Amino acid sequence: DEIIDFVATSKNFMPHFHIPLQSGSDDILEKMHRKYDSTFYRNKIAKIRATIPNACIGVDVIVGFPEEDDDHFEKTYDFVNSLEVSYLHVFTYSERANTRAIKSENPIPIHVRRERNKRLRILSEKKKRAFYESQKGLKKQVLFEQENDNGFINGYTDNYVRVRLPFNESWVNQIQTIALDHLHPLGYFTQD
Repeated sequence: DEIIDFVATSKNFMPHFHIPLQSGSDDILEKMHRKYDSTFYRNKIAKIRATIPNACIGVDVIVGFPEEDDDHFEKTYDFVNSLEVSYLHVFTYSERANTRAIKSENPIPIHVRRERNKRLRILSEKKKRAFYESQKGLKKQVLFEQENDNGFINGYTDNYVRVRLPFNESWVNQIQTIALDHLHPLGYFTQD
């Protein structure tokens, strides 16, 4: 909570959080030896939203951890879907030597891992689109990148919303105030 409050009042930190969840199933979190459960995680997300409403919140999730049955995965899917987060980084579990998980007698088949990964990536796109839609109509500070990308310049708001506009050399590595009015179907703000 102290970090959230600090970021909310700091001029040096951007309102962008990336918080590992790994699983929405408390059983799987316990098998992973995590020191938190889904209730703790939900409360932290709620605290961020209450304190910094426009914050971007990214979430790491692992699918296919040994013994993650269909019920465990559905709990993860439903849990993540219920959270007001901005996007997911979805990882497919892969066996690593010298870990406790490698000794499991119930590995998840690769094709099941891939299908679960796909479902969560689709959910991530929906979450990202909803987050971007929530930013529509706002004027935001955008830091533009150096690269000329085929006649366009890309940048990000303080809360990690992508903006793509016609290249303007005077904007390179500069902050500009931009109205987020037109959300392109490919997932960034641009001019009409």
